Amino acid sequence: MGNNGSAPDLSSRLLRLVIVGHVDHGKSTLVGRLLSDTGSLPEGKLDFIRDICKQQGKDFEFAFLLDALQEEQEQGITIDTSQIFFSTAKRKYVIIDAPGHKEFLKNMVTGAADAEAALLLIDAHEGVQEQSRRHGYILKLLGLTQVAVVINKMDLVGYDEKVYNNIKSEYISFLNSLGVEALEFIPVSAKLGVNIAALKDEMPWYKGTTVLNMLDQFEKKPPPDHLPFRFPVQDVYKFDERRIIAGRVESGQVKVGDRVIFSPSNKQAVVNAIEAWSVPEQPTSATSSESIGFTLDEQIFVERGDVCTLIDQLPIVSTTFDANVFWMGKRNLEKGRKFTLKLNTQEVECEVLEFKKAIDASTLETLTGQNYIAKNDVAELTLKTRNPVAFDLFGSIATTGRFVLVDGYDVCGGGIITTYTPTTKTDKLRDEVRTRDFNWIKSEIKPEERAYRNGHRAALILITGDPGTGKGPLARKLEHSLFQNNFQSYLLDRRNVNLGVGADLDDPKSGSESESARRLGEVAKLFLDAGHVVISTSNAFHQDDQADLRLLANPYPVVEIQVSSKPTGEPDLVLSVDETQNAEKASHKIQDFLKEKKILLGHNYSI
Repeated sequence: MGNNGSAPDLSSRLLRLVIVGHVDHGKSTLVGRLLSDTGSLPEGKLDFIRDICKQQGKDFEFAFLLDALQEEQEQGITIDTSQIFFSTAKRKYVIIDAPGHKEFLKNMVTGAADAEAALLLIDAHEGVQEQSRRHGYILKLLGLTQVAVVINKMDLVGYDEKVYNNIKSEYISFLNSLGVEALEFIPVSAKLGVNIAALKDEMPWYKGTTVLNMLDQFEKKPPPDHLPFRFPVQDVYKFDERRIIAGRVESGQVKVGDRVIFSPSNKQAVVNAIEAWSVPEQPTSATSSESIGFTLDEQIFVERGDVCTLIDQLPIVSTTFDANVFWMGKRNLEKGRKFTLKLNTQEVECEVLEFKKAIDASTLETLTGQNYIAKNDVAELTLKTRNPVAFDLFGSIATTGRFVLVDGYDVCGGGIITTYTPTTKTDKLRDEVRTRDFNWIKSEIKPEERAYRNGHRAALILITGDPGTGKGPLARKLEHSLFQNNFQSYLLDRRNVNLGVGADLDDPKSGSESESARRLGEVAKLFLDAGHVVISTSNAFHQDDQADLRLLANPYPVVEIQVSSKPTGEPDLVLSVDETQNAEKASHKIQDFLKEKKILLGHNYSI
């Protein structure tokens, strides 16, 4: 599947087309007519359907063609009514069938949203409906900029130019408010074939193009090879001794020898080999839209949901971002309710942090004073995820900038990420840490080599609890016991950090407590890189401070040992105050726990 850097042959690509419209506005009829007028139907199929209609005593409808093709699909005939193929003299097309909101939004993560152009259907007799407006908004969410509006059933209004102009004027105004421009408004009768393949005499006042000519004017979207490399990890397979990281290249290019990084974990490695399926020779590069696997030059833990990029093309990583969301859930979207956010292969719990604006999707009117949105409405809001996610702004890379929301097993909303501003202390720190890590001068000694030499992995041990619970004596005993067992241990007391690199800070009570924790974390990271088990004591860290320490220490583990009769938060291990009265026993208990967590490995293990 890799092209080894060669330019793709655009002439061989299908143009991916989506046709949308209100129920009964004639979409099936239009599709049937397109298949017929382009000679794309199986031989004899049209006459067969006409004969069936005659036998049943009903008028022939081109919409019946799709029903017949569906029946053939069920019998194993290679016609797919979710992807309908036809061709003109210029090129081939595939219609991505999306009959409703839910299918649209599902397509946002399944890949069918890669449509390059859209026909939006409006019934001339019924005019612009609420669903017509909502479909327009969804097309915006999908990032479709090539849109033509087909005003169907002109025969039912006597081919009246005034009706056409009124619909055109109303819908242009609506699309303009979305920032979407329709390339053409085409009056047609799909049933009678007027203006589908050729201009007919019924509407001499119309001087524009036909539907088929309009399709041929749409430009095929070049693959996003020029964009930054984005590879959401689908799965990791083990073959022989190899770990093959599998997925689809959403944008950009990658080649053997490139240094890549996985977000949000920040783990790095070099691409050792690229593997494709059913090819005579394995490629040395891969580009957008290719499904591949690759191996790395070192064994690092990578899992589904990680986003692989080049080292100098980082995505945004955060727990908060601003988005536009189209809602179609049975229950209202409200602050505080939990949902599952699906963004490429990432799945994480999320909630609405703030409503910036609630919008009626059919009118685009702002719903003032409303802190929720109902079904089929839109909101500009801030989402907060339980864990950090990797993403891009939709305007930069569409595929990694759109998402769906799931309630239970139902897709209940979809949206695009519009802006990101690191407003929280943790977001700002995460950005700083990522910058630090990417510019860090790396040692040639790998963490696994240090672990093999030392008999343990590097880790930060936080002994927390209220004053007077015996944390200090326990920490010193633990350090000494580890040292006696030939482990590399170091007691990094917070007071010592404050007396040294934190000497310029004000009294912690004046608001520099978080900065003190940050500096402790940065100093700890140096010892962790050197392979040490770092031990630190503190009164129970504020949850935010402890989260910052974990962020600063990443990818090394942080273990909280809380000394308390009433533990707070979710410490890894709880020791009672009574246990710390015998520091020796408490130390052994902690070491047993570290062995269970495979931090203490012993000096006879192998890598």
